[in-house]
Amino acid sequence: MKRLIAPSILSADFNHLHKDVMLVNSSNADWFHVDVMDGVFVPNISFGFPILQHVKKIAQKPLDVHLMIVQPDRYLQEFAAAGADVITVHLEACTHIHRTLQSIRSLGIKAGVAINPGTPVHALDSILTDADLFLIMSVNPGFGGQKFIPSTYDKVRQLRALLDDSNADALIEVDGGVGPDNAEALFDAGANVLVAGNAVFKADDPLVAIERMKEAQ
Repeated sequence: MKRLIAPSILSADFNHLHKDVMLVNSSNADWFHVDVMDGVFVPNISFGFPILQHVKKIAQKPLDVHLMIVQPDRYLQEFAAAGADVITVHLEACTHIHRTLQSIRSLGIKAGVAINPGTPVHALDSILTDADLFLIMSVNPGFGGQKFIPSTYDKVRQLRALLDDSNADALIEVDGGVGPDNAEALFDAGANVLVAGNAVFKADDPLVAIERMKEAQ
């Protein structure tokens, strides 16, 4: 079973973004996680196409783009053109989630669906075979550095059971408050991809932090 680490550049040093991207390139991490926030769906604004395009030019690993925005369908083609390898939209932000997922896949990239902590796993029942990735938020989205919500473990186990019962091969991603201290438990619960922001970029040695999470496999 795939077990990947995706450092979130939301926590990178934007005065030295190139340096932090190169650091991840040199590490054992697997993806870059790119959080896009619009100040409407979540109470924060992060960055958009210029940053993604800059990272794409130097990144040597796939770009996992997480859209925390309203009406994401308006921008799917632009994010794909800017370099996204995966686009994840929020179930709560999509009126016609099947159509959105089909649109993402039609662009030749992987399609993901995220759910907030207050959204139950069974809300995904009708799309278990329609997405390549399901992202379980383990904090309320909008800001980095939040405390991990323990009920996430149960949600990961529930989703893993649903995917297995449906013979779906989608990945399970977890984002929020993730780091070396809970990586093993999340992988054991059935997660495949762990997003880590502060746990990597605020660590005394980011490469060691990444390696500790990889060793949790």
